[in-house]
Amino acid sequence: MADKDQNKLTRRSFIRTAATGAVAAGAAPMLFSPRKAHGFAGGDTHPRISALRVVGVHDSNMTKENQPRVSWDQQEKLVRWDTVQTNMDKLACTLAQEKDPEKAWRTIFVKPPGKSWSDVTVAIKTNHIFVQRTRSAVVSRVCTALTNHVGVKPEHIFIYDACHGGNMSQKTPFEGLPEGTNLANKWGGYNKRVTVPEPYFDGTKKTECLDHLVQNDVDILVDIALCKGHGMQFGGFTMSCKNHFGTFNPRPGHGKGGGADYLLGINKTPHLLGEMDSKGNLKFPRQQLCIIDTLWGSERGPSGGTQVQPNRIFMGTLPAALDYQVATKFRQDTMGWRINPGVTERFLTEFGLKPDDLPNDGKIIDALEYTA
Repeated sequence: MADKDQNKLTRRSFIRTAATGAVAAGAAPMLFSPRKAHGFAGGDTHPRISALRVVGVHDSNMTKENQPRVSWDQQEKLVRWDTVQTNMDKLACTLAQEKDPEKAWRTIFVKPPGKSWSDVTVAIKTNHIFVQRTRSAVVSRVCTALTNHVGVKPEHIFIYDACHGGNMSQKTPFEGLPEGTNLANKWGGYNKRVTVPEPYFDGTKKTECLDHLVQNDVDILVDIALCKGHGMQFGGFTMSCKNHFGTFNPRPGHGKGGGADYLLGINKTPHLLGEMDSKGNLKFPRQQLCIIDTLWGSERGPSGGTQVQPNRIFMGTLPAALDYQVATKFRQDTMGWRINPGVTERFLTEFGLKPDDLPNDGKIIDALEYTA
């Protein structure tokens, strides 16, 4: 793709909210004032795909039989690989609004300026807490799309969970990965101190983040989450946004003054979204794809096994919008599970978006209908 295409993001007009606070007037001289973090100003995070575009697929043929309460190893045996991977292509086509899967994946993944695809490093965050984990067929298709269609080298792909991924390569040996792909376990963990922007306190509090993101060793970030329940302070669920409680230190989010504010704050950082200017305008997208693997899921969580087998997969570009749609349209409306409406709406409003902006009359876009 030509370099001029890579710069479209800086020329686009995004929906923005005021992201900078007023400087305190009359502060006493000689007093140290902690520097505030500049969080994302809001709007689109991808140069070609709307942040509000959320797509999904529901296909009972993605698994061989209905067994909702089984282990990850047993789930792996029940997955129909060809059906899942075909549906992953349909999701990509629907998200990118393309008919050809290869072109769709090339639309989703945007090359950093000044780099060749063979030099690009991709990090994939998976949820490795307790016993629920993404299925091999899902993560495999993302990796093969990157290597076969886009041109990323397998040895430059790192699958990690910096909090709970210590034994990932032994406990979750994903099948079907391109040879050389790194099951990176904790990938060194979160050891670099960074400042979390508002709404977490006043934007001056610090936390720990994955070293490779802070050091800018990662060009593209992919978020592959699960569909589980959690405390009402997080909206009642743990999906794409909270998946990054394994990219950042999760403890502040469970402490006093944490909860949704910490969750939303870390998801507005340049470490996830990409480099920004001083006003919170994104220069280039780092986090380019988000997936919620809902082949199995649960009303409760985050610990414990799966409870239901919905045979669904959801995809988007902005975790907050993806979580809002799956929480309201699937968890609440389809499954009848309780969510916290006030917190859930903040998943949009904190990013300068609102429910009335949603396309497709506010419904998740059906990938099977789009590509029929």
